[in-house]
Amino acid sequence: MTNVLVVKANNRPADQGVSSKMYEVFMNELEGKAGVNVSTFDVFAEDMPYFGQDVFDAYGNLQAGNELEGVQARVMAAQNKAREAVTNADVVVFAFPLWNLTIPAALQTFIDYTYASGFSFKYNEQGQLVSLLTDKKAVLLNARGGYYSTPETAGMEMSVNYMRNVIGGVYGMEIIDEVIIEGHNANAAQAAEIKEAGFTAVKAAANKVASLVEA
Repeated sequence: MTNVLVVKANNRPADQGVSSKMYEVFMNELEGKAGVNVSTFDVFAEDMPYFGQDVFDAYGNLQAGNELEGVQARVMAAQNKAREAVTNADVVVFAFPLWNLTIPAALQTFIDYTYASGFSFKYNEQGQLVSLLTDKKAVLLNARGGYYSTPETAGMEMSVNYMRNVIGGVYGMEIIDEVIIEGHNANAAQAAEIKEAGFTAVKAAANKVASLVEA
């Protein structure tokens, strides 16, 4: 059995948000596949307070043996749920848009809760970072209305680049596929064709994940 966690990071309807549609296409393509157990972590539906001082206050109270209340209890519940979801997964799929050159804040919060020494990485005796999630694979599904794959614009793109560096670089997951749909807003005349080609690639990514059962 291959456990697949799909992190959904767009709360727009599928007929309005392209990465939401990518999520939908991926889920539909995996439906009914033998040996695949799929779950969704919807970062917009979860109660995830922003990472900040409340987190560190909660850590301090836990170390002191104090009972957590209010936002500190919510913070620890959110952190534990996010980390448990990742721990239980063999493959983690991220479906997310480029918003204002970066990832949605809700996805950033999910990363903040899982980007932690002792969970997703550690430092060895030489002070070098050692990834701790190397047994997992990942898929990135991203949509961006403009063109960010040209030499002139690639440096502005901080969603896929960021996720690659975190998921592949720090966490050490093997990124087995990336599907990026871009230019559908910039090139409205070809938007339908651009999106359809992307959705076909999403189906192929889903089938690649399903094939891991036999691997």
